[in-house]
Amino acid sequence: MAMERTIGQLDAESIWHPVKQHQSLKDSPLVPITRTEGSYIFDANGKKYLDAIAGIWCVNVGYGREELAQAGYDALKTLGYVSPYMASESGAKLGAKLLETAKMKGRVYFSCSGSEANEAAFKMAWQYHQQSGEHGGWNRKKIISRYRAYHGNTLAAVSATGQAERRIGYGLNAPGFLQVPPPYPYRRDQYHTPEEHGTAMAQWLDDMINYEGAQTVAAFIMEPIISGGGVLVPPDTYIPAIRKVCDKHGVLLIFDEVVSGFGRTGTFWGHQNWSAMPDIITCAKGLASGYQPIGATIASEKIFNAFLSDDPTDLKHFRHVNTYGAHPVATAVALRNIQIIEDEGLCERAAKMGNYVMEQLDELIEHPNVGEVRGKGLLIGIEMVERKDTKVGLGGDQMNTILGSMKEEGVIITKNGNTVPSLCNVLVISPPLTTTEAEMDHMCDALKRGILKV
Repeated sequence: MAMERTIGQLDAESIWHPVKQHQSLKDSPLVPITRTEGSYIFDANGKKYLDAIAGIWCVNVGYGREELAQAGYDALKTLGYVSPYMASESGAKLGAKLLETAKMKGRVYFSCSGSEANEAAFKMAWQYHQQSGEHGGWNRKKIISRYRAYHGNTLAAVSATGQAERRIGYGLNAPGFLQVPPPYPYRRDQYHTPEEHGTAMAQWLDDMINYEGAQTVAAFIMEPIISGGGVLVPPDTYIPAIRKVCDKHGVLLIFDEVVSGFGRTGTFWGHQNWSAMPDIITCAKGLASGYQPIGATIASEKIFNAFLSDDPTDLKHFRHVNTYGAHPVATAVALRNIQIIEDEGLCERAAKMGNYVMEQLDELIEHPNVGEVRGKGLLIGIEMVERKDTKVGLGGDQMNTILGSMKEEGVIITKNGNTVPSLCNVLVISPPLTTTEAEMDHMCDALKRGILKV
């Protein structure tokens, strides 16, 4: 009689997981996760892990929030589905709330993920320029982004992604997507201060727009802090200078807040650490803390007004739809999630706890393999190197030794993976914003011991 397969075996035989080499799963299937609570996940073997990456940078309010389960249940009982062509109470209230937090007049378009939110943003930018009648709009098709940035896995979003390993084997970018270098103070040249480096990187964007022809460029998209590409925190001079460059050339500025939004960096939106307003904001992840798949594209009034017309047949409206956009269950959960963030002061808590963790990790900078510890709020990166003088990135085996050591101690963090060849060398910490000091101590102690093993 054939033995019944375990869940792990069934998973290995039927599921194609992202960013994973499956050859190893034939003999060592994944152990299923069976329960979550607070900052912890529990597997089928009874092992408890402190999830110091919050799922995939998304479980901002922590696991097991009964109020979010209740919000979803209540919505599901009354509105299992509503077409995005129609209105719902939770959708309308969530849209208004997002505009309020962004201090922006405009409209919100809902989708199901950050990738979709960015796809919508690009189409809005293209159509806006065609219809606004400003700056030679019909020719404005190019989207400029930055190396090391991640913007999603759909065709346009991955074309905007400046991570070579995400695209190798899939062919070239879609036409019209260009990248400039990001601000990277740790690897800046010796002739610039960090502040001068920030200004110089903004000048690089200015130069590219000039070389390409401003009348051909639609938008510049950027994460306020490059997240999956290695937690690259810009100098304070950078983002205000980028806003000026975009204004100078009539180029729209899109802030990708998929990771940095909803309190992660110590402010509600990551860009609010600096004085610059975007034309479009994209978000997902922390929008519902991972409890529901939902993304949003927030467009300013200037953008939205270009889509208005008294003639319903002239195609000026936004001809783009997501079947599950503004799903009433997802919007209800997201609305309750934002209430938790505000009621519990999680933005302020992220700033406070981020400072606490950075203080705990200060001593690491003396380690010969630690190049830099950087971050804002609870978005922290530790750049690991072979030697401090050469800054050559630490190899994958050694990085995995650290991650494996921490997992043995019941702590999960991650590294920037499938980004830039030879520079997947940044350890990333991004725990739930509700994580306690004691849990942070456990994480920091396990990290220190793991680094000692290299």
